[in-house]
Amino acid sequence: MDEQDLIRRVQGGDFEAFRGLFDHFQPIVFRRILFQTRDADMAHDIVQETFVRIWERRAALRPELSFLALALRIGGNLVLDAARHRQMRDRLKDRIPPPALSEGDDPGEAMKLSALQEKLRWVLNEDLGERCRTIFLLSRFERLTHREIAEVLGIREKTVENQITHALKVLRQKLAGFL
Repeated sequence: MDEQDLIRRVQGGDFEAFRGLFDHFQPIVFRRILFQTRDADMAHDIVQETFVRIWERRAALRPELSFLALALRIGGNLVLDAARHRQMRDRLKDRIPPPALSEGDDPGEAMKLSALQEKLRWVLNEDLGERCRTIFLLSRFERLTHREIAEVLGIREKTVENQITHALKVLRQKLAGFL
């Protein structure tokens, strides 16, 4: 079969005809793109994208025009796009901060954090009296002022200050290995 007939069949969705065009023209397109990029992996990616684009726009193919010229033009444009993207990345690489690790990115840090949280729960529940724990939690987790805590619990502000000081002292001692 000739090239024009294969192109007509491809327009109709015939994948075997497309495979025939691919098998015939892919090596030529690859060599040209490899010459332009000097990177075999990039050349393979661009050739693959070239033929994917041709397949996606197969209904617009014109049998009277050279399939090779079309493939080389699309591949050449993709090479230029890749070069522009690389230049842009190179220009901006110093301006873009490296990604920060989130809690789940570093398993070691996640384990340390989990162990610290567990130890904190233990200390709060086992090593602090109920009143001391309540005052500390209202202060640190509910963000109430000493005055607000004193009013809510019906105690003096000085008692609130003393209990928070005691809780912090116990936490420092018990969590010393984590801090």
